[in-house]
Amino acid sequence: MTKIIMNGCNGVMGQMICNLVAADEEAEIVAGVDVNEKEGNPFPVFSSIEQCDVEADAVIDFSHVSCIDALLDWCSKKKMPVVLCTTGLSEEQLEKVEAVSKETAVLKSANMSLGINMLLKLLKEAAGILTPAGFDVEVVEKHHRRKLDAPSGTALALADSVNEACHKEYEYVYDRSQRRQARPAKEIGLSAVRGGTIVGEHDVIFAGEDEVITFSHTAYSRAVFGKGAIQAAKYLKGKPAGLYNMSHVIDG
Repeated sequence: MTKIIMNGCNGVMGQMICNLVAADEEAEIVAGVDVNEKEGNPFPVFSSIEQCDVEADAVIDFSHVSCIDALLDWCSKKKMPVVLCTTGLSEEQLEKVEAVSKETAVLKSANMSLGINMLLKLLKEAAGILTPAGFDVEVVEKHHRRKLDAPSGTALALADSVNEACHKEYEYVYDRSQRRQARPAKEIGLSAVRGGTIVGEHDVIFAGEDEVITFSHTAYSRAVFGKGAIQAAKYLKGKPAGLYNMSHVIDG
């Protein structure tokens, strides 16, 4: 049995993960953390992570960037493994993630779904073949109107996967509205769409002379992210300090 603290337990993803864990015989939510109050949780809920004194095997975090520093400090102090799912972290926070991973196990992923993480591997192979042949690369992502960060962490991860295969020679461009020139070869354009209740759509477009190849992933429910986060928490239980990602979970 993996005992989990849910950071952001009263948010949309937090509540979904709580419901998924309730039906999982191998996991249990033993405590929650959320600044917003909500009645009916079958576990103690704390308004801040510093107040939490419940024993657990791992934390799953789906909160907000403003909560990350306190969470990382607490996990470092407690040597508590953490599955870090919040996106939009600053450069300083990313550096802190690296530092904390030397003290405890940290699994950070921009997207917890199996499909996206398989796509990350496929893109490296595609980029190695197509970019030398002159194909341009564009990433288009679509999310619901409530999503705060843009582009999404997943879109950046997809671009990073392509860029790593290209020896990090490409620059990222988020807005061409003020530019009046032809598209440079060594750039990856990232475009964000926000509207309605779109769960998550990502297209990686390789556009060449007279042909276009598009890799697409669509999430029809947030449950795909919740299931991945739960699997990640199970994986981290008892793991030594280090920085992990979903490929570790997939490979076992």
